[in-house]
Amino acid sequence: MGKTNQGRFFEDYSVGDVLTHAVPRTVGAGERALYHALYPARHALYSSDTFAQNCGLKASPLDDMIAFHTVFGKTVPDVSLNAVANLGYAEGRWLAPVWPGDTLTSASEVIGVKQNSNGKTGVVWVRTTGRNQHGVPVLDYVRWVMVRKRDIDAPAPETVVPDLAKVVAPETLVVPSGLTFDGYDTALSGQPHRLSEYKVGEQIDHVDGVTVEEAEHMMATRLWQNTAKVHFDTSARPDGTRLIYGGHVISMARALSFNGLANAQMMVGLNAGAHANPCLAGDTIRAWSEVLDTAETSAPGVGAIRLRLVATKGGAPFALRGEDGKYLPDVLLDLDYWALMPT
Repeated sequence: MGKTNQGRFFEDYSVGDVLTHAVPRTVGAGERALYHALYPARHALYSSDTFAQNCGLKASPLDDMIAFHTVFGKTVPDVSLNAVANLGYAEGRWLAPVWPGDTLTSASEVIGVKQNSNGKTGVVWVRTTGRNQHGVPVLDYVRWVMVRKRDIDAPAPETVVPDLAKVVAPETLVVPSGLTFDGYDTALSGQPHRLSEYKVGEQIDHVDGVTVEEAEHMMATRLWQNTAKVHFDTSARPDGTRLIYGGHVISMARALSFNGLANAQMMVGLNAGAHANPCLAGDTIRAWSEVLDTAETSAPGVGAIRLRLVATKGGAPFALRGEDGKYLPDVLLDLDYWALMPT
């Protein structure tokens, strides 16, 4: 047992710890093909080199969520191997495109800890940065997880709860160098609707649904090298089920949002996110979106749209919380993000 990794427990974290995550990952066209096999992803900028080149890029970058999943997966052995649940996200920004052939690494800093009142678990906040082989940051975000204690008698640490921004300021969003939507082709993108046609408060039912299968979830979680026990080991959860990785739900909902938001091409900011209820194999994921804000950027023809993306397992569209203020039981995901869209 001395040479195996049992994972960190709550009492193993201290504010200021820097965790360098193991196993760099070189990503390429194979990851893109598998991503598009796992999710109905159709955004044109990530599907076609020529479309991306017409938008000023050298080629089609890898999907933003490929970068997210890869960077996130590196963190699991050090952050969430013994997690009960991944609770939320904040202050996320995609800082540079990830190209086929790039090698990604991850590191996290512990920025907060708080023991829960039951004394058996605690919440840990980390800020994770993913970098490419040149040391250039490609992604930065905060997440917080509920982690089991190894010893329930271990003393509670001093509570530190980080003060996190509720929204990534639009002026801090990073537009990839050279990106322009001046010559944007809506016929090829799949829908004619540009940023000027979306109004704050507008809600969009994405109509389609996808039933999550056990096999594809397991393949996806292995693809991202996510080793959290609750996704693989049926003895890790009291009900004997394997929890669907929350990122799998994000990617599925984002892909479903193509129908109504085909021109929301690039995810550039992650304002907030909550995995409201567990997703299990056999659930049918549906999605709806609400326009929360719009903003200008300095790039030609490029605007930013702030969206709430909600994934459900069959609930009525546009229903989010009950009278008690809690998420409805059919709600799986409540994600608040910025995307780039032609003006």
